[in-house]
Amino acid sequence: MKKKLFALFAAASIVLTAAGCGGGEKKPEGGNAPSNPEDAKVSGKVVIYTSMYEDIIDDMEKTLEKEFPNLDVEFFQGGSGTIQSKIAAEMDSGKLGCDILMVAEPSYSLELKEAGILHPYKYSQADKLLFDYDKDGYWYPVRVCNMVLAYNPEKYKKEEVPTSFKAFAEDTAMKGSLSMSNPLTSGTAYSSVVGLLDKYGEGYFKSLGAQNVAIESGSVALTKLETGECKEIMVLEESVLKKRQEENSALEVIYPDDGSIPVPSPIMIVDEAHCANKNIAAAEAVEEFFLSPAGQQLIINGWMYGVRNDMDEHPYDSVTLSKLLENTITVDWEKCFKQREEIRTMFQNNVTVPNN
Repeated sequence: MKKKLFALFAAASIVLTAAGCGGGEKKPEGGNAPSNPEDAKVSGKVVIYTSMYEDIIDDMEKTLEKEFPNLDVEFFQGGSGTIQSKIAAEMDSGKLGCDILMVAEPSYSLELKEAGILHPYKYSQADKLLFDYDKDGYWYPVRVCNMVLAYNPEKYKKEEVPTSFKAFAEDTAMKGSLSMSNPLTSGTAYSSVVGLLDKYGEGYFKSLGAQNVAIESGSVALTKLETGECKEIMVLEESVLKKRQEENSALEVIYPDDGSIPVPSPIMIVDEAHCANKNIAAAEAVEEFFLSPAGQQLIINGWMYGVRNDMDEHPYDSVTLSKLLENTITVDWEKCFKQREEIRTMFQNNVTVPNN
């Protein structure tokens, strides 16, 4: 079973070509009534581990309180590396501290499914999903994070910076002025490494290492981009869009000529034997909500792409999803899972990674 980034490109083009309503103000979250009246009956507690940004979680918590007024929903936020280390430690004890996981990329879902700790749930509208999902219901895509390039037009002209991932690694004029996230701790950065490895081979990372690319957090890279210390960065599109909307930042996204790298980030439920609160019914209701149009609007409001084929909305100041999917670099999720340590070692051998 080879898990590659899978978008129904033909269907996406038909359903989403008219998409154009995502570039304005955020849509209101609605009144106090749940979008699904049955959600008001859900009670108990559910803990969610997620790699989403904290301020996005803050907005989600407010909506979840309205949607599930009798349910205590608690989030633990951390990067992919932090969450994976936490789960590994908890698995040794036989019980996890969460009921739901919303992680960065699908290969970790394959690992957890193989470990036998996930609960299968047949989502009622799986036919509405544009991206691949586990046919047994162990995980579904819930948001799409997109790896792109970015620059500061107040410091440099677009003609002065690479417009492809390939040139990002090979344009020697950029040496010492580039930045990217750490694939040893970031799931989306690791996914991008695997996609670029398949497209260009190990030589790409030798070139990247020769560029003296800085390996650091996205927030640090964005600051350097604003000051001009960095000419260009490899970064999640949502990070740039967020700054553009909230801070009126001049930073601009470059959708690479050789393809952006969309990463369908999954949601999954921990099985009853290993979950924190043994509240499977509530976890199923929360998963169903996040995959619903109301839940997907929260994702889009958080500068990420949704996963449904019946929604035209897209993140603030972004291209439409159908436009994005016209030119992408695919990622082999099975390879991400099975060759994780080998690929991480390859990256370390070719690119200087700071000690964490």
